Amino acid sequence: MNIIYCFKRQEHGYVKTRKYPIFIYLLTLMAIFFGYPEIFLILLCIIILYFFRIRSWNKSFMPTDWPLVGMLPGILRNAHRIHDFTTDILDESGGTVEVKGPWFGDMDMVVTCDPANIHYILSKNFANYPKGPEFRKIFDILGDGIFNADSELWEFHRRTTLSIMSNAKFNIFLERAVWYKVENGLIPVLDYFVERGVEVDLQDILQRFTFDSICKLVLNYDPRSLSIDLPYIPCEKAFNDAVEALLHRHILPESIWKLQKWLGIGKEKKLIRAWEAFDQFVYPRVSNEKVIEEQDYDFNFLTAFRKACKEKNVAPGDSIDFLRDTFLNLMLAGRDTTSTSLTWLFWLVSTNSSAESKILEEIETKLHATKDKKWRFFNVEESRKLVYLHGAICESLRLFPPVAFEHKAPIQQDTIPSGHRINQNKKLLLSFYSMGRMEKIWGKDCLEFKPERWISDERGGIKHEPSFKFPAFNAGPRTCLGKDMSFIQMKMVAATIIYNYHIQVVENHPVSPNDSIIIQMKHGLKVRLFKRRNI
Repeated sequence: MNIIYCFKRQEHGYVKTRKYPIFIYLLTLMAIFFGYPEIFLILLCIIILYFFRIRSWNKSFMPTDWPLVGMLPGILRNAHRIHDFTTDILDESGGTVEVKGPWFGDMDMVVTCDPANIHYILSKNFANYPKGPEFRKIFDILGDGIFNADSELWEFHRRTTLSIMSNAKFNIFLERAVWYKVENGLIPVLDYFVERGVEVDLQDILQRFTFDSICKLVLNYDPRSLSIDLPYIPCEKAFNDAVEALLHRHILPESIWKLQKWLGIGKEKKLIRAWEAFDQFVYPRVSNEKVIEEQDYDFNFLTAFRKACKEKNVAPGDSIDFLRDTFLNLMLAGRDTTSTSLTWLFWLVSTNSSAESKILEEIETKLHATKDKKWRFFNVEESRKLVYLHGAICESLRLFPPVAFEHKAPIQQDTIPSGHRINQNKKLLLSFYSMGRMEKIWGKDCLEFKPERWISDERGGIKHEPSFKFPAFNAGPRTCLGKDMSFIQMKMVAATIIYNYHIQVVENHPVSPNDSIIIQMKHGLKVRLFKRRNI
């Protein structure tokens, strides 16, 4: 018996899906429902033999569509490299592929990295693709925060957050919060490791830095996780466990992860503990009416959202839960996305001496006119002069977007530009990680780190790329509100570290993306730091 291959014509090529003769399915069903265990065992042996035969001669990345279990075995076999596995499949299939799950798992989905599809789903037909109940079910830990919100609730979040970020005082507060943590947390800790000549996990340092910074920014509270003794703060570490567990909810059938949750085992056990750590950290701070204000400053997120809740006549008990959800969402965005982006940036720069030299030269030229080249803090407007550094950050985000994918489901049946029909509530995964690795989108050098890709030849300024081609900050109406804030913070931290320290990645240290919704480094970033000059 030969395996049957079905070819489905797509706009951008052919998608190859492995199928089996119909009589295998019929015999399997007969064996199960009419009690013929011998037939079932024979069929199982045939399928296993096919499996090993396929692995020996087939070079396709497309997972086998098995009877009953669909493509789940191939997905689980590649779960340890799920982002690169997805990229391999999408590259082979022309940018969009249908994934078949087990019959009992409701896991059938369409995965795409096609810019035309991304633009259509996130912008042109935005109203038909809300977050929806399935998204909220998977990301239940985020409650009624902006990432889960739709319709009126989402509008409220967006309107309130925009009013804060557009306030004239916001950039002043942002500068103060970042530079305070750089001066009193980042530099002392890095100097400590330099003086002792020992290696340090730079990813851990950056996660602590961004955690402290976002807590100060949104809660007006500094947990001081970035201290020389590197204290263990459960809430800060809980984010890593949470984002791993949330990815597994996309891979496993809902019935399986819900059973794990009920039994309190596996990744769900870690998610339960993370939930407890978040609640224990956030609730006391949002429920305390006595917000400690800066003596000469009276602006922060917490007071602004409290005021908005009162204007909306939200009941006191409900407002506390709402504030918990709101600030947990902001903390997730502020800690994980920024620290992840910086970690990959430092690795890419440390392995590219040419880019490192150009960044150093730009900092000296644009920010340091004095002969002694002494380091100084710079403001938001001055940060815009760092064009090459901006390009390096964009290039890092292209290759390693912090949020690996976006999860969508249509309200009504639809046909996306690639020709795929999407039934009501069918799952759609938009792979942002894969987009940066598509030759047809970024050219033959798509896997190279080239900050020059983002610099305009004519003006020497930043070259704009449409968000549906470069969706590191999402696209359409849900474009990240903190995009400008993130660039400002990343430039401040990156310029400080690159100008004052040389980063050397520890020899033979493995570098690969973690299996989570946030593309952190699986093994951290172990480095040795060498002082360039005294700060």
